[in-house]
Amino acid sequence: MAEFNTEQIRNVAVLGHTGSGKSSLLEALLFRANAITLKGRVDKGTNHADFTAQEKSHRHSLEPSFLNLDFANHHINLIDTPGLPDFFGRALLPLPGVESVLLVIHAGMGIESVTKRAFEAARGQGKVVLIAINHIDGNEALLPELLEQIQLQFGHRCLPVNLPNTAADTVIDCYLHCDQQTPTAFLSTQAARDELIDTVLEEDEQLMELYLEQGESLTPEQLHAPLEAALRMGHLVPVCFTSAEQDIGIESLLELLVNLLPSPLEANPPQFIKGFAANAAPVDVSQSPTEHVLAHVFRVTIDPFFGRMGVFRLYQGTINLGMRLFVGRERKPFKVSHLAKLQGDKLLDVSQAIPGDICVITKIDELEVGTVLHDSHDEDEFHLPEIKLPQPIFGLAISPKRRGDEQKISEVLNKLVAEDPSLQVNRSEERGQTILQGQGDLHLQIALEKAQNLFNVDMETDMPAVAYRETILAEATARYRHKKQSGGSGQFGEVELKVEPLPRGQGFEFVSKVVGGAVPSQYIPAVEKGVREAMVAGALGGFPMQDIKVTVLDGKHHSVDSKEIAFVMAGKKAFMDAVALADPVILEPIVDMQILVDQSQVGEITGDISTCRGIICGTQAKTSGVVEVNVEAPLANVGDYSTRLKSMTGGDGMFSMNFSRYGVIPDKAYKALGLNS
Repeated sequence: MAEFNTEQIRNVAVLGHTGSGKSSLLEALLFRANAITLKGRVDKGTNHADFTAQEKSHRHSLEPSFLNLDFANHHINLIDTPGLPDFFGRALLPLPGVESVLLVIHAGMGIESVTKRAFEAARGQGKVVLIAINHIDGNEALLPELLEQIQLQFGHRCLPVNLPNTAADTVIDCYLHCDQQTPTAFLSTQAARDELIDTVLEEDEQLMELYLEQGESLTPEQLHAPLEAALRMGHLVPVCFTSAEQDIGIESLLELLVNLLPSPLEANPPQFIKGFAANAAPVDVSQSPTEHVLAHVFRVTIDPFFGRMGVFRLYQGTINLGMRLFVGRERKPFKVSHLAKLQGDKLLDVSQAIPGDICVITKIDELEVGTVLHDSHDEDEFHLPEIKLPQPIFGLAISPKRRGDEQKISEVLNKLVAEDPSLQVNRSEERGQTILQGQGDLHLQIALEKAQNLFNVDMETDMPAVAYRETILAEATARYRHKKQSGGSGQFGEVELKVEPLPRGQGFEFVSKVVGGAVPSQYIPAVEKGVREAMVAGALGGFPMQDIKVTVLDGKHHSVDSKEIAFVMAGKKAFMDAVALADPVILEPIVDMQILVDQSQVGEITGDISTCRGIICGTQAKTSGVVEVNVEAPLANVGDYSTRLKSMTGGDGMFSMNFSRYGVIPDKAYKALGLNS
């Protein structure tokens, strides 16, 4: 493998809705760059990104996969991501490790649900976005309108950097080396280039003057700095055109990846944080190869042969074989005995990793998604902000098929969550159930398949359990004294708590306003522990509580009898008493749905949705008489929607759903939970 410096590296995550052609586009890029000798095909299960047995069986990308190529003296790390809505959480995992996102849109299908979510997530994390309109062959007539839709949806500064010719069998460059001789399918290359230049120079008056002085001409070197600034700010979102199947626009896309997208030194730098909670403070990293090592693990896989593997992005320092590193706050170092690059299912051994590169280490049990690798205890508390993943909304009750397998199942479920943090495992003590939660029934099905096929564990599943939550609608205060005397030293702890609602989706906030030592500071964490235990148990139906702020106002302690357990119990009881006075309610998950049906079936679909307590948010005409119906509905009423849609459309309809928010459950729906309103 050739040696590169940080300036020559490009890190790109490839996102887009299922069917947009991400994996095929990657095959075409790899083949054109001579990184592979034969292009694989998704429909034959031979493409390099989808290499697991599950992906070959389902003919879909189910996991992020890592590929790389060398082109024009640059090294490009490419990360293929799942496009199915159920796996959007997995698609988000690689974002902390890249500077740029290649967002792939099917020319015939247009902007779909995952397309919108991916763009918002990428820009929300400050990533540069390059849009590739794929499958342009056969869809030439749709391209002008699609470009308009992209500009309406994502901003008018989504501008083409190349254009298809009139036959849509090649693309014409509008930016790097503008070709004004070949006619294009729509818009002139000169008009496209002028708009690009004007957009890039909008924030740079001096360069604009120079541009005019030089006869409306600038060299690529003069344009580079303002271009990178425009990309980082989202002031410019380049749009290009491709056909992976017909090899149209592939070399042009490679040039754009190298010449347009930023290097690790040019992109928005990640904000590392040192310390936690009140002690957290931002720190900057230098990206120098001679400084202390700082690497962020953003992907973990657990392989029966290689053990726990961690894919990491190196931000600072140099990692060499044989050196010793620490994992987070672990005091004991590990030795880097295996360092590699991933090329699909292959591990390509390397002897060194430099800042900006993406590599993998193996057989390190302490690795978790989000952990930081470093070589000095000075960085023990360095970390990046936790990535926000979609909230799980589907659940299955899990139990062993064979007695005695409980511990084995627990270990396997923990492995699944370590690989995919958008899954969650919860224990419902009231129901005596272990609940595996995810983004949808397919998400859970794939996880259980993997548990059986890879880890040889058979599980029984019960009907999906909707992930209800509880919260409060008002403020309230309560005081509780825990006192226990049974010979010997006793237990004493007293606290006064105030609870108040937080905006939906804010989670939990704990604050202490105790003054004068009424509750010694060493017991405040015990109060919080008791509150958290009570929140997990719930107040009404045994559902976890959320969106609550708890403030410790006052309390009492005893110099002899006060212990941690006493304040845990006092915190728990005071919290439950306060919640009872604060108008507690049950929340239900509300989902957004995109339903694709023939226009003749729209009436039946909208009528059925109205019976599900659903709301029609709008309709949009797609291609060939297909209409997209956008719906908002309670998950509890559409959990079986796949079966119902098949019945109404004869199997022709398609839909996707994703979590939108939690809403207060209506009084009439309480009976379904076996509760009194």
